[in-house]
Amino acid sequence: MAKRVERNKKKVSLRALFLIAGLFVLIVLLGMQLYINTRDVSALTEPLPQATVIYDRHGEVASKLTASKIEGVASEDIPDVMKLAVVAVEDRRFYEHDGFDFVGTLRAFSSNVKAGGVVQGGSTITQQLAKNVFLTHEKTFKRKFDEFFLAKKVEKAYSKDQIISLYLNQIYFGEGAWGIKNAASVYFAKDPADLTLAEAATIAGVIKAPSALSPLNNPERSIERRNLVLHLMYEQKFITLEELEAAKAEELKLETRNVDPYEGKYPSYMDYILEEANKMYGISESELLAGGYKIYTSLEPKAQEAMEKVYADPANFPTAPNGEVAQSSGILMDPKTGGILALIGGREYKFRDFNRASRLAKQPGSTVKPLLVYTPALEKGYDMYDMLNDSPIDIDGYKPLNHTLDYRGEVSMYDAVLNSYNVPAVSLLHEMGVKTGVEAAKKLYLPITENDHNLAALALGGFDKGIAPKHLAEAYTIFPNKGEIVESHAIIKIETGEGDAVANFEGEKEQVVSKEAAEKMTYILQNVIEEGSGKNAIIEGREVAGKTGSTQTRDDNHKATSNQWFAGFTPQVVGAFWIGFDKPTEELYLPIISGAGSPSAKIFQQVVSEALKDEPVESFNLPAFGKPKPPAKKEEESQRSSDSDNDNQGEGRKEENKKDKKEKDKKDRGKKKDKDDD
Repeated sequence: MAKRVERNKKKVSLRALFLIAGLFVLIVLLGMQLYINTRDVSALTEPLPQATVIYDRHGEVASKLTASKIEGVASEDIPDVMKLAVVAVEDRRFYEHDGFDFVGTLRAFSSNVKAGGVVQGGSTITQQLAKNVFLTHEKTFKRKFDEFFLAKKVEKAYSKDQIISLYLNQIYFGEGAWGIKNAASVYFAKDPADLTLAEAATIAGVIKAPSALSPLNNPERSIERRNLVLHLMYEQKFITLEELEAAKAEELKLETRNVDPYEGKYPSYMDYILEEANKMYGISESELLAGGYKIYTSLEPKAQEAMEKVYADPANFPTAPNGEVAQSSGILMDPKTGGILALIGGREYKFRDFNRASRLAKQPGSTVKPLLVYTPALEKGYDMYDMLNDSPIDIDGYKPLNHTLDYRGEVSMYDAVLNSYNVPAVSLLHEMGVKTGVEAAKKLYLPITENDHNLAALALGGFDKGIAPKHLAEAYTIFPNKGEIVESHAIIKIETGEGDAVANFEGEKEQVVSKEAAEKMTYILQNVIEEGSGKNAIIEGREVAGKTGSTQTRDDNHKATSNQWFAGFTPQVVGAFWIGFDKPTEELYLPIISGAGSPSAKIFQQVVSEALKDEPVESFNLPAFGKPKPPAKKEEESQRSSDSDNDNQGEGRKEENKKDKKEKDKKDRGKKKDKDDD
């Protein structure tokens, strides 16, 4: 009897547990349903706002920014082959899921894990539509959360046919064509209803990377992509084998019809304008995309087009051992004004992607040696031919190494820069004091952190968080600009559509380095190009100066780098370029190229050569500098070092001796990269 009662009690307990769990799930589902019902997705069909016009440095229209990217076309005017082609390549389970595809997400996750990186996206067409219309492209949990519920509401409010039609009317197809109507027109001079199966597959294939896969720019890659789309359509039983073979055999016949040539042009630069307008003037992205403003910029179309041409060819960039092409970004500035002439946020860049030209955070390596060590030393009275220590040192446990893994005892500052030796740079900054490097970084707008107040970070560029090409180029403007700096900027002024002023750039030149120090460092950096690691940046008939840099990612005889940099300049333009991987892994790294074969310097050379084509040749107009001094005798060197305690050179060193021993930031020093791979 007691056992039966006990069994009945257990049954009641289990029933109660299941009931509570069921009620909890029901409450959660009801809550989700109520939340979905509160989301407003009517904006998908609202009238679109007015475009903002972007003007270049010559006052000519360069591009247009607008949320009104489309010239809409009714669903019945979009052929089924167009809809099915996009479904096949972008979201194969589109007609089965309800806005979020768990199967597709798991498949994408599995593929990415196997590949060791993001090779396949998991977002559905509905999610992409919701993100493009209602959300930003930032990768945050909140954005993904909102995207999920918005996609659910879109699926409830619209039919599948409406969703695919709205998607095709919203997305960018390259060549300034937003929406399927413009895409059909710009590539085939047709209305969407008249597209053939092969033409529809061609347009669908462009979506992944509009610049790289445009049939106008890359017909061979476009045909390969088209055939892939056709095979996917066949695998998913959207077309027959006969239709597949006939479409693959169809010749690519391009005939364009005029669309607005400015919409969607220069996406990297336009993205940066949105970023700068918000940061410097408090004007939001939504205001700019809808407000019909006039924005006057420092954009130089010839330079921007040169950059985009170089970045469109993957052969210009190194590859990892697994064959993956490295990512890259770069920027060009006018040193006299601080105006940004051109920039590119990455290979295969699309509007609202992650802009690596301004938002990257990577260690700059040896490119900061001239900025934070040697130019400050010239300011303190050192000479370019003064002899520096190049023998093993131990500073509170920090033991930097030269990338050559040997020592010369002592070298001149000139040779130390030319060969990018590490020990002389660390020794010199230690002698002057870490504070010297910190103050230099602040004057040059380099975004260092408290964790960077140490020798490894400031002397060798092993920054805690890193910098972007924008920061590096901005700092390097002091050399051709004779020691002056102007805050970098793309926007000169913003006006309303009626011509009323909204914002004006009011930056002023500031002398942060003496003219003499800037000229001496320019002279040394010219020789880095002519004799050292920057030979790839040589431009026939023009004066060029600059510095390479890299950061090591592996320790097996330092045969690999995670970041390759070049910062260079002519009298007319300053540029900074980064090559690497967003998330380096054991498979994704860059083999070191021996000699003067810097890939980033070669990108600089290609871009600047084209940007300055037909421009007048200018000179740095440097004074004649004397020949290297003979090595100082040991007793003379000792006396100079002793005497320096009584002049500006010694102030930093005394402070270093006091501060470094108190702070002893061994953890930070130990973990920073102490080998440069120039």
